[in-house]
Amino acid sequence: MSISTTKPIGLFDSGLGGLTVLRELQLVLPEHSYTYLGDNARFPYGTKSVETIIRYSRECAQFLLKHEVGLVVVACNTASATALSILEQELPVPIIGTVGPAVREALEATRSGIIGVLGTSATIASHVYENSLRERDASIRVISQACPLFVPLVEAGMLEGEIVDKVIELYLAPLKAQQVDTVILGCTHYPLLLKAIQGYLGPDVAVVECSRAIAADVQRILANNRAPAGESTHTQYFVTDEVGQFNQLAALFLGERQVQAVRIESF
Repeated sequence: MSISTTKPIGLFDSGLGGLTVLRELQLVLPEHSYTYLGDNARFPYGTKSVETIIRYSRECAQFLLKHEVGLVVVACNTASATALSILEQELPVPIIGTVGPAVREALEATRSGIIGVLGTSATIASHVYENSLRERDASIRVISQACPLFVPLVEAGMLEGEIVDKVIELYLAPLKAQQVDTVILGCTHYPLLLKAIQGYLGPDVAVVECSRAIAADVQRILANNRAPAGESTHTQYFVTDEVGQFNQLAALFLGERQVQAVRIESF
């Protein structure tokens, strides 16, 4: 499937987490334009049913297509785990999820073959990372852990401190006990907790951020398709609910860069 050389790259997430993917894309591909949709009215996706997540994902993808994007990044692990295969069949443009890039990077990083996966309840329940890792290497041992409190902590701007450390210990102690040497952050919110997570795991454990892995994949795909950017660049931000909190917290995800989102009333 060919990629348009001038259309923006589209991304969607259930809220703010996908901004970590956008940040990495803008770092490695600053010459491209972007259209970001944060479905904050229906956040979080991680607690929803499979049918609901698929419906939301379809609606978000169709919104991006209406804005003439040339490629869609599902910047949400829950949506990637649940709806990516369906969107790949339905969309007329290339689509990239979070799972494949992170799995490849984790397999390259592990030395012992013991890999931990952190994610939302829906992502972990889907077994998508576990299945993908073992499809590529049947000898891999996977320790999966749902971390339902991580996203609320990040959304509240709590990235360090005693409470954060206690929650991280609660979730990561089982992985540490199993002597994982590589951990996948299977949610785009989690990179904001990287310092605290790495601090608990120690320097000998490789931590794979799906945001960076996705950006590397998009860069590779564009290079393989020889897809240059347009003559001018811009980034558009859309949300499905109030823009106030999104605009305030976006600086946290984008490294202090200010944004101004536009609220959409419906798809």
